[in-house]
Amino acid sequence: MRHLAAFAGLAGMLALWAGLSRSGMTQQPAGPGDIDSTVQQFLNTHRNSWHELNIPEADGRELHRIIVAHGYKSALEIGTSTGHSGIWIAWALSKTGGKLITIDIDRGRHLQALANFKAAGVAPYIDARLGDAHEIVPALQGPFDIVFSDADKEWYVNYAKAILPKLSPGGCLVTHNVSERGGGSSAGYLRFLRSQLDLETALFTGGGGMSVSYKKKTGNGS
Repeated sequence: MRHLAAFAGLAGMLALWAGLSRSGMTQQPAGPGDIDSTVQQFLNTHRNSWHELNIPEADGRELHRIIVAHGYKSALEIGTSTGHSGIWIAWALSKTGGKLITIDIDRGRHLQALANFKAAGVAPYIDARLGDAHEIVPALQGPFDIVFSDADKEWYVNYAKAILPKLSPGGCLVTHNVSERGGGSSAGYLRFLRSQLDLETALFTGGGGMSVSYKKKTGNGS
């Protein structure tokens, strides 16, 4: 009788799990072909609807390219907004086997981003956190292969100082809205990046303007 009861209990658990799967309450990473088509369809549908401080498509494509080209796996985003950049980053990480931590202080944007991540099929690759990046970023352990900084511009230098020691050798710090013609905090931030002896910094001008800084490898890997 005990064996029959155990079998019945196991059957019940399997039926419950199947029901949860059908209802979408459990979400497993999709296969490469599945996620490519899901993300592309989502991005095509929402191409002209990204507002709320989101990046242009060209910048998303460049982030995706950098991650895939270097095989980066551990990613951090400072400033989620409603998730456009996070979708591009997570899409790339789905190919490298990585995961993204993304932070935003605004609850409304955070909740919309969560919905967008799920609809785009990239939610399994994202750890989205609601809170103040001024406090969260310094407390993160790292290391990170790539960091995308796109929050309060006047804090860019402080974010970089907190992140650079946790950036892997060969890793990349990408910062949005930075250009040669930018004044104020953008100009000061660019000077800061170029003053760092362990960074090689270039500019991507195809979208909203991004600084792209690679951390030099040391020793035999230099």
